[in-house]
Amino acid sequence: MKISKDVRQLSRNLVRESFVDGALDRGRVNSFVQSITEKKPRHYLQLLENYQRLLRLEADKRRARIESATALDEAAGERIVSDLKRRYGPGLTTEFAVNPALLGGVRIRVGSDVWDSSVRNRLERLQQQLN
Repeated sequence: MKISKDVRQLSRNLVRESFVDGALDRGRVNSFVQSITEKKPRHYLQLLENYQRLLRLEADKRRARIESATALDEAAGERIVSDLKRRYGPGLTTEFAVNPALLGGVRIRVGSDVWDSSVRNRLERLQQQLN
């Protein structure tokens, strides 16, 4: 369903106003949603859906998933987290996971950004080059 320019613009403005010092303020989000549902402006359902979608995208930008074939030692994990926070800002949350299918190396996903230095990825790229 296509949404109007006004709805897109208003939902983007709401998302910008939902952050305080780079962190999502849940109180503001609840206040905005409550205000919209009480006033019921024109196309308010589309506005709420687009607002929710944009908030989800913003939250994904602030979440890092770090996968490795084996558990990382504490120093390596801290080094990766500090580098990511320097790049993406202090509001970044991190999640570590062990994925034996990687065979070795690390895969990091922050929002739509992916850094994959896993052995599995290297082998797959090599196989594609040979075919």
